Amino acid sequence: MTGALEEIIAQRTREYRQAAGLSAAVLARRAGLSKAMLSKIENAQTSCSLTTLARLAEGLEIPVTALFRGVDVESEAVFTPAGHGAEIVRRGTRAGHHYRLLGALRGVHRRLEPVLVTLTESSEVFPLFQHPGTEFLYMLEGEMVYGHGMSSYTLTPGDCLQFDGAGPHGPRLLAELPIRFLSVTAWPG
Repeated sequence: MTGALEEIIAQRTREYRQAAGLSAAVLARRAGLSKAMLSKIENAQTSCSLTTLARLAEGLEIPVTALFRGVDVESEAVFTPAGHGAEIVRRGTRAGHHYRLLGALRGVHRRLEPVLVTLTESSEVFPLFQHPGTEFLYMLEGEMVYGHGMSSYTLTPGDCLQFDGAGPHGPRLLAELPIRFLSVTAWPG
């Protein structure tokens, strides 16, 4: 009976063999294995000895550890359906800016913060923001003049702006409402 480890080894073996453009017969010959044994490995029908794994890795010209990629890996993902996401309060909320958090991982992965920002008639041009990290804006709707330091940028749908968050920044002129843009902040680790 085989388990999760054999499944991972089977997947990785097949992936690396196909990526290298090798047939099962060629890999079996390069690794010094029978085609039947390679078939059992790729179909998770056997548990490999360390010697067999070493020969397989050598035949694929990869480190043995590559065959275990994905074992015991818990990875976190956050899915936010359209129109959902936690509403968050920031300094700009008082000025009519609306912020919707689109996803947030925990722990060391919480360095990236994607937020959908909406500015409407009730929004005011707000005193400039400053924070550590890097910010990236992607304009979705409307038009605004966005300032960073002494520079101004007119942003329309499809425009992007990336900048050092330590520099004073924020909307200077709301030219065409409503305005919606994606703000992604990469916080320092």
